[in-house]
Amino acid sequence: MKYSSAIHPSDEVKKFHRIRNCMFLSGLSVFAQLYLFQPMLSDLCRSFQVDLPTSSLAVSTSTIGMATGLLFFAFKADAFRREKLMGMALLLSSLLTIASSFITGFMWLLVINFMKGFALSGVSAVALAYLTDEVDRSVIGLAISLYLSGNTIGGMSGRVASTLLSGWGGWQYAAALIGLVSLLLGYIFVRKIPASQHNIRRKLSVRQQVNQMKILLGQPVFLRMYGIAALSMGTFVSVYNYLSILLESPSFGLPHQWVAMIFMMYITGVAGSIVTGTLSDRYRPEVLLQASLLLMCIGLSLLWIQQLVAIIVGLGIFTFAFFSAHTMASRIVSIHAGEAKSSATSIYWLFYYAGSSLLGSLTGIILSQYGWNIFVGVLLILLMMALATSFHAVYYRMSWALKKLHRS
Repeated sequence: MKYSSAIHPSDEVKKFHRIRNCMFLSGLSVFAQLYLFQPMLSDLCRSFQVDLPTSSLAVSTSTIGMATGLLFFAFKADAFRREKLMGMALLLSSLLTIASSFITGFMWLLVINFMKGFALSGVSAVALAYLTDEVDRSVIGLAISLYLSGNTIGGMSGRVASTLLSGWGGWQYAAALIGLVSLLLGYIFVRKIPASQHNIRRKLSVRQQVNQMKILLGQPVFLRMYGIAALSMGTFVSVYNYLSILLESPSFGLPHQWVAMIFMMYITGVAGSIVTGTLSDRYRPEVLLQASLLLMCIGLSLLWIQQLVAIIVGLGIFTFAFFSAHTMASRIVSIHAGEAKSSATSIYWLFYYAGSSLLGSLTGIILSQYGWNIFVGVLLILLMMALATSFHAVYYRMSWALKKLHRS
């Protein structure tokens, strides 16, 4: 029986608290590990004698592994018990993170990072489904918001910690310590996570699942949200990949410990998700998505002004707006998916991480060859494409509604 504070006994209350806490810890671990190397690209350049675009592959291979794993688990996740899959994923990824600290060849680092991303996808693929099945509807919003907060805080703390630790003892020291902490979190998760009581395993053939995905990819509203996910996430990761390079350059000359503070801007992202989620009860998600993408463009434009105050303000606006846009795009997908929510959201995450992987690396080439101003200009074009796509999605939906009204 699921938890409800009014009628269920105290052991059900304890179960809810254990689920909430475990899922929060899983979010911390996943995103601390996934973007571990993002603030240490300059360290990797020096350690392995590679250029900046090549060093960014240390991040991209992790997200490519995540996208590949999500595609795999879209077909195979139902073959595992959800809590066991998440536990195995957290432990295995932690061991791979620790192993990466002993690597002396860059190609092997990329291989391990791909494997780590694939392992971590075992958590992302089933976490929301586990919460939806195991937590009472009256508190599901709280449980999911805490899980997503763990994701954001994990991404922020992992980046800050890796920047500080690499500044003090090198990137190997940072990877080893974050891996050990993640291993501890994984152990706590395995020991404390309640066994699934409502995990209904549906037996769909591969052909049925492929057909379901084809139907989703044939719907314009889904295609446009997937495109927005790829473009906005690719832009977001590109900024956070390379902004530290600018701030450590002679133009600013900021030390490691100050550069680490830029990742504290993720706090504005938490605020963005909460504010937009609240407003979505009063305004259409499509309108809020458009406003968020427009605000991302404004924040990104401020990064053209290469002054520290403008960069801080611009980054804050940009981060707030990105998480707002991500919240609304994923909500629109969920609203329209009906009974195909799992497949629809899996494809959404696939595009999300594919954009992170491809654009996060390709924009590094632009930065290396053409400089910061052209780099920001290209990112702004990508965001404007996402904004145009969002307006087109609303136009399509209005046209569809008018046709339906005319037929009736």
